[in-house]
This record gives sequence, C-alpha cells and structure tokens, in this order.
Amino acid sequence: MTIKRAEPGTTARGLTPARRAALDILIKANRPVGAYEMIDLLADEKGKRPAPISVYRALGYLLDQGLAHRLASRNAFVVCGHAHEAGEPVIFLICDECGEVSEATSPELTSGLAGLTAAAGFQPRTRVVEIAGLCGRCCAAAERKEG
Repeated sequence: MTIKRAEPGTTARGLTPARRAALDILIKANRPVGAYEMIDLLADEKGKRPAPISVYRALGYLLDQGLAHRLASRNAFVVCGHAHEAGEPVIFLICDECGEVSEATSPELTSGLAGLTAAAGFQPRTRVVEIAGLCGRCCAAAERKEG
C-alpha cells in the first residue's frame, strides 16, 4: 500500500482565478474543507462572498481534473495528494482526533475490487474507501496518556 499526505505539486493549466483560489485553499488547509467553509475563506477583505454555485463549480472542476477528492463521510473536499490512475481505487485514512487525511492506493485492493465488481457484473462509477480511526501520532499520544 502506498500512503501519502496531501502535499501535491499541481500545475496551473486550465485553472481560472476562482478554480485556482479554491485549489489554493485546499492545498493550504491540508485537511477536509466544506463548501460553505470555502465560501467564508474566499470572502474578500470587503466581506464580498462568492455565490455557492460558483464555489461548487470550481470544486466540480477540481474533482473532474483529479486535483481534489470529495470525502462523503465529511461532506468536504481535500486536495489530491497522490499520483494515481483515474480509475484506481483510492483509500482515505481519516483521523477522528486531529482530522488528518492520508490518501493511499493498493495494487491488492485494485485487483480485489476489480474481481469483485466483475463477478457481480457491476460497473463502478467511483472507487473510494474512507476509513476513520486514529493516525499514528494520535495513537502514540493516546498510548502515552494511558501509560
């Protein structure tokens, strides 16, 4: 399994100013960001806030281009921090304590899911697994408190 924290090296091709601003927020946050939180973060110094549809369009573009992922369990978005193929399953390890999200892929999971869906005659639209728990740092901190 390959695991990587969200630290992408993205290119600016095809990014409008609104899309670039949304991507920059996800990169800087390095954690899940909800659409309405993003609206607040995009508000300018005069308090002018972008329309929700504009933010959703920007996020939709980032999703379509593979620059971001949506975490259904958090109803939030994270920057894509892993170089994976478009149809490759993605696993998100989400820490309940600190909120860190690590993105992982696994050749074993890829082949296992391919076999499972083929046997069922199922055509998957998405291949995302979200696993909630404690990251290594939070586990270690919990063990220090107990010990």
